Amino acid sequence: MHRHLVDELNLALRRVGMYGRLETGMWFLIRHLPFLEGRLEVWEEQRERWRQRGLWSPTGVEGAFAPHFPSEHSLGASSVYAEFARAEGWLRPDRVLDAQAYAVLRDKVRPWAEHDRSWADVTTAFGPPSIQIGGSNPRYGKTLGYVTDDLAQPMVAFHLWNGTDPGLPDWPGHEEPLLLAVRCGAGNFADSLTFTPQGRNRRPGEESWEGC
Repeated sequence: MHRHLVDELNLALRRVGMYGRLETGMWFLIRHLPFLEGRLEVWEEQRERWRQRGLWSPTGVEGAFAPHFPSEHSLGASSVYAEFARAEGWLRPDRVLDAQAYAVLRDKVRPWAEHDRSWADVTTAFGPPSIQIGGSNPRYGKTLGYVTDDLAQPMVAFHLWNGTDPGLPDWPGHEEPLLLAVRCGAGNFADSLTFTPQGRNRRPGEESWEGC
């Protein structure tokens, strides 16, 4: 049963929506795994850590993303759950960066993300991700996560968006997803985000979301 739930969790993290709403699917999967491991306190302790970092709201992790991103909050939120799964030994990454490659990525990524980038730019610069959240169809956004085998080093997550620009009738508006922000770090959520110019321009105004 434990192996089955780990398998399901890894699918749900990547194929967001296959179990319905992300927060509901994660609630069932993640609460059952600590139960089987005899560690029921793990889930509540993790939520408290997220609260302290500004990553938890009355609508879960997705609600924490809403003030910063125009749409597709579930993809970004899934990367936060993936970080938790990694820390607990449940995540099965598709690729693990060696120490040198990870160090290069960490050193380079913040100044690199100060310019507009696309999906192809990310994978050209840093190679295939450790986890791709969202499908391969360029019509839709996705989040790409990069990890090393050192659990003390945080995931580097690239949040990519595709959609319709104001005033344009066609969807999607871009041939491939655009990078809005890179997220990395274990501190305050807002401080962990580095926005591209596109990401800064597309951040929702206070009138377009309801604070919780």
